Parts: sequence; C-alpha cells; structure tokens
Amino acid sequence: MSFKSSVAALAAIVIAAPVTFASVAEAAGCGRASWYALTSRTASGERMNPAKLTAAHKSLRFGTKVKVTNSNNGKSVVVRINDRGPFIRGRVLDLSKAAASEIGMIGAGHAKVCYQIVG
Repeated sequence: MSFKSSVAALAAIVIAAPVTFASVAEAAGCGRASWYALTSRTASGERMNPAKLTAAHKSLRFGTKVKVTNSNNGKSVVVRINDRGPFIRGRVLDLSKAAASEIGMIGAGHAKVCYQIVG
C-alpha cells in the first residue's frame, strides 16, 4: 500500500467516525469522586437506592455503564449513571454508597478515581 493510499484510507476513517470532542472528553477522565446515600428521586426519575451500583455524572446519558477505579488502591467497580452531579468543583462522579464501598472509599468520603465507559 502506498503512502498516498494509506493517507486516503485514514482520512476516510476519520471522516466516517462521527466523534465530537465533547463526547471523547466525557467518555473517560480522572478526578475526585464522592459518595451519597439518599433515597430521594434521581434526575432520571428513579428512586436513589444506596445499595445499588449507580452514580451521578454531569452529562453522561442515563443508563451508561462506567468502570470506576480508585487510584489509591486499584479497586474497580462498574456503575450505571442514573443521576446528575456532582456539583462541587473538581469532582467528576458521585457514587452510591454500595459503589463507594466496593472501591474502598467510604471512610475517606472521597477519592481520586479514573473512569471509562464500558459495554
């Protein structure tokens, strides 16, 4: 394959892939996460259940599955986005109490995490 045809093939792939900068930025990230254990209604309309593996994110679609890894201990959990938040600067996720427990951050109340969309 020549250089010219390789460049043309790459250009076709880039043009065909409808990815926006915002969606790429939202698909993965690192920052601080906190947890909450309310039983009020979430922004998606369902009741918050602290025993389920769920989380709040500012803009990911409801139902999105996200793998969250605690940077301090390497523990991970997969959560489903069902709420909006957190609304504290520097925080990227609010986890349910069950999810926070899975990655060992209950005692501290917050932790540095990295997350990525799965499935």
